[in-house]
Amino acid sequence: MKDRLVLQTIGVVSLAVVLVVGYLVVGRRPESDGAPGVAASLPLVNACLNATSAALLTAGYVFIRRRRVAAHQACMVSALLVSTLFLVSYLTYHSLAGSRPFTGQGWIRAVYFPLLISHIVLAAVIVPLALVTVYRALQGSFARHVRIARWTLPIWLYVSVTGVLVYWMLYRR
Repeated sequence: MKDRLVLQTIGVVSLAVVLVVGYLVVGRRPESDGAPGVAASLPLVNACLNATSAALLTAGYVFIRRRRVAAHQACMVSALLVSTLFLVSYLTYHSLAGSRPFTGQGWIRAVYFPLLISHIVLAAVIVPLALVTVYRALQGSFARHVRIARWTLPIWLYVSVTGVLVYWMLYRR
């Protein structure tokens, strides 16, 4: 019964995150044009948080392969915290500045949009996957944790790395 309640809560939280992000990115227009003040630096902060998350996930994977469980746990909890900070920063930026249109021309558009779409879809998928994976570890259900972590890790890494690539394509190319 407790598992069912936790999984339902994870589902509700995940849906709420997706709906809020969707609303801020496509359904709402900020009152001012561009990113005011500190908000202008948030895309770079977000890219750094994504890169940090990817590094922590990779280190956590290496640690568990070497049976260094405490180091693995520290990296994975840190990756979850960094990703949570990313989400807060991302929501803050989009609530203040809205979305930035992609202005690239030529072949880069054929790269950018499939990358962005896969990033968005998998970013929505990773929220419940990561939460269930962490929950199973906290419960000590390690066989079930490993089964889902085999899916969670590569998807989470992909989302983190493509987040950096999307930033670079939007703001630095």
